[in-house]
Amino acid sequence: MAIIVSQIKTALDEPRDSALDKALSRLSLRRGEVSALRLYKTSVDARKDICFVSSVYMELKDAAREKKLAEKHQNVRLYAPEKLEVSFGSEKLKGDIYIAGFGPAGMFCALTLCEFGYKPVVLERGADMDSRIKAVEGFWQGGALDPATNVQFGEGGAGTFSDGKLTTRIGDPLCGRVLERLAEFGAPEEILTQAKPHIGTDRLRGVVKNLRNRVLELGGEIRFLSPLTGVDIRSGRVEKITVNGGEVPCGALALAVGHSAHDTFRMLHDSGVELVPKPFSVGARIEHLQTDINRALYGRYAEHPALPPAEYQLSYHNASGRGVYTFCMCPGGYVVASASEPGTIVTNGMSYYDRAGKNANSAVLVSVSPEDLGGGALGGMEFIQRLEQRAYQMGRSGRAPAALTREFVSGGRGFTLGRVDPTYSLGVEPAELDSLFPEFVSAPMKEALRYFDRRIPGFSDSDSILTAVESRSSSPVRLPRNEAGYALCADNLFPCGEGCGYAGGIMSAAVDGIRTAVKIMEKYAPDSAV
Repeated sequence: MAIIVSQIKTALDEPRDSALDKALSRLSLRRGEVSALRLYKTSVDARKDICFVSSVYMELKDAAREKKLAEKHQNVRLYAPEKLEVSFGSEKLKGDIYIAGFGPAGMFCALTLCEFGYKPVVLERGADMDSRIKAVEGFWQGGALDPATNVQFGEGGAGTFSDGKLTTRIGDPLCGRVLERLAEFGAPEEILTQAKPHIGTDRLRGVVKNLRNRVLELGGEIRFLSPLTGVDIRSGRVEKITVNGGEVPCGALALAVGHSAHDTFRMLHDSGVELVPKPFSVGARIEHLQTDINRALYGRYAEHPALPPAEYQLSYHNASGRGVYTFCMCPGGYVVASASEPGTIVTNGMSYYDRAGKNANSAVLVSVSPEDLGGGALGGMEFIQRLEQRAYQMGRSGRAPAALTREFVSGGRGFTLGRVDPTYSLGVEPAELDSLFPEFVSAPMKEALRYFDRRIPGFSDSDSILTAVESRSSSPVRLPRNEAGYALCADNLFPCGEGCGYAGGIMSAAVDGIRTAVKIMEKYAPDSAV
């Protein structure tokens, strides 16, 4: 057992470790009375007099005193890390355990199974990391899109070409386990103490390769360029799956395909797997100068060397209740071409570890519900595809449609760039975004941008630019599963992660991958793994 002491404030010029002494002082403790003492989490408090706010992990030599301190002090709580314990099932597998997808959910599902003695086979539709980097960078430089290997598909999943953001709202105790494993595989150690941890796309690539090697060392198998193209469901179970034109018997199948596997969703739907539509969001990427965001949020402290590039998170609900919010904010980052299908435009945001780019960017997204669209289970997916195709037609020659934020908000058409140069490497094309988005998207977005401008002065009435379309923030479908973790149509089919509607980012997807592995192990005996 241990305690967490929170709300420890330190000035920007103080050593970060001074939070440890302040925590001891608050509880009238001496260092000799503790057996372990370290920073637990640290964040920037940008209100008024900017400072750091930390929480401190502390183990006392007198464990009984920990409970007394937690009861006495408002900002002290007991802490016990969750241990991953599994009650193994007794059912025998009738084939291999397959995992479709090697993004965060698939990676941590495979790793967890391997660590408990199972030997899963991972089917990844895209290429390995090194080949993927070549394909993506070639596309960004004007080459042809590879539909099999791109920003969305390949080793590491879509998060590999982003900021490697590890911020999450799920509050699951397994988040700590995910962070520890990522650090073990080469992520910066500070992710263990940052309130908003990030790895950076450049460092995340090596982390993913190290995790892959661990899976292989433990007896797992990973097959790249091996998309799941068919499932044969009979008598309530997946009997066989189709991979690269051949059918193979299936013991269990974890679906961790990611939110962009539109062809897989269609195949599952046609195969009789129940899919239900779920809310999702669409919008555009907004870019500002990072120095402007720093000044807006840090004020006179904007150039202080101890401060990281400033981040924001904004939200708005209009009179009818439709939500608009910023998502995946990339300080010092770039807007990148992220299509996975020919004839489409998709944007995303990316930062390297140092976040040293000139611009800040984030998605400005509008919530879309199934009731907005109709079209059954695949209505949202089809809406997204039409939007991306329309963006391609408006962009001309692969450029992305874009508008000055102030012109979009006011209904103007001017496009004279100011201090903000768009970072989309394939170029942007001036466009009227009102003709791209339906009114139920464009009208709330304009309202929200006006509101955001009041929250961060200059956010919308400046040289900022909107680049469309951002359409892959979440999955438009959910594959229902029961409390035992498997799909209603087949007791050996385990929907998992963001694509199946159970996560919303790297951390939550990784946690769901672990939880799914546990569900598989609770059903199938380890000594029968093949």
